[in-house]
Amino acid sequence: MDLTTLLPSLGGGLFTLVAFVVALSIIVTIHEYGHYIVGRWSGINAEVFSIGFGPVLLSRTDKHGTIWQVAALPLGGYVKFQGDGNAASMGGEDDPADGRDARHTMLGAPLWARAATVAAGPVFNFILTILIFAGYLMWVGVPTDPVTFRSAVPLPQGFESELEPGDQILAAGNVRLDEEEGAFDDLPISERVDYTVLRDGAEVVVSGPYPVPPRASGISPRSAADDAGLRIGDVITAVDGTPTYAFAQLVDLVKDGDGASLDLTIWRHGETFTEVLTPRRVDLPLPEGGFETRWLIGLQGDLFFRTANESVGPIEALRRGVLSLWRTITVSLSGLWHVITGAISTCNISGPVGIAETSGSMASQGTGNFILFIASLSAAVGMLNLFPIPVLDGGHLVFHAYEAVFRRPPTDRAIQVLMVAGLSLILSFMAFAILNDIWLCP
Repeated sequence: MDLTTLLPSLGGGLFTLVAFVVALSIIVTIHEYGHYIVGRWSGINAEVFSIGFGPVLLSRTDKHGTIWQVAALPLGGYVKFQGDGNAASMGGEDDPADGRDARHTMLGAPLWARAATVAAGPVFNFILTILIFAGYLMWVGVPTDPVTFRSAVPLPQGFESELEPGDQILAAGNVRLDEEEGAFDDLPISERVDYTVLRDGAEVVVSGPYPVPPRASGISPRSAADDAGLRIGDVITAVDGTPTYAFAQLVDLVKDGDGASLDLTIWRHGETFTEVLTPRRVDLPLPEGGFETRWLIGLQGDLFFRTANESVGPIEALRRGVLSLWRTITVSLSGLWHVITGAISTCNISGPVGIAETSGSMASQGTGNFILFIASLSAAVGMLNLFPIPVLDGGHLVFHAYEAVFRRPPTDRAIQVLMVAGLSLILSFMAFAILNDIWLCP
């Protein structure tokens, strides 16, 4: 069942909360399971595996003596390893003097076992991201070569197409589809375009709308379009009374408006209505690196037709999944660096409120989009946990690296000071992010 079918029965706020809890629970469960299973493989016993905090709702004890529980507050989770006095997934300072085998505690285990257990949480987040991207690609496939018309998406009158299922599209106007990506940028904008297709072994010319019409194939969360309630499939037929035939034309009209409010005429399932949207300044990552600041309303465009797809093998899908993970991490790190240096707005930092709103927005756009959002969020969680900040997994790995180099762990006093500093830094960052969400960048 598509998640969008739940919208009529759930209020907007409740739907957003449910989507956020689902996304967070999946990511936290995978992260904590990484700590748990690698710890167990390394000989470190886990006493409690908890999804959520607070009062326990459900629990059971497995044959290894680990209590698996679901708690009332589903906003995180933890693994408590043997002898660990703190409910923290990365383990803590154990006291092996309690009579139990020190080897099976976090403190008494070999350095390699402790480091592997700590690193496993973020690594499992990365694995989840790769598997989701790869699985999604294997599910939907990739367009055949040459591109083959399967069916047209719903469009208003005037956007009719003469293409038929099975047509192999060779060219649009004077632009051949086998040219480099982005060739449509040079195709003049017009209401109708001639397509050269291979049909029943012969090349024929048929008429159709512009290849990428002004139709919303995606909506950016927390954008002007999202806040105004636009939906995937909406077609912008005019902007301030000017008819629009191409998505590129819509982009130009928004850009030329320089932030001014726009009166959009929107077609949706046979009905036409108007909506006033005010573009927002957005920092967009560039393919070559860096960011570009532009006025946007938050719509993405795509071809006016669905293509016939071919399956992708698991090896190729995994390769592309790894590339997608790498791209997600590099763009995130680049964005954070540009925020720190003041090159782009601090509004690019979202806290729990912003992430919750994004969760609800992506869930409302369909199950596929929501799953891909979980993949991206999982990558971000894994990346952030590797930052060398005490209280995070990355900070503990720094402590382990210190121990490996100097043959002794840091002093208790040094760890306490660094942990307090790290916690203060994290709490300050969280407070700033929440402030962004609800006041500075609503």
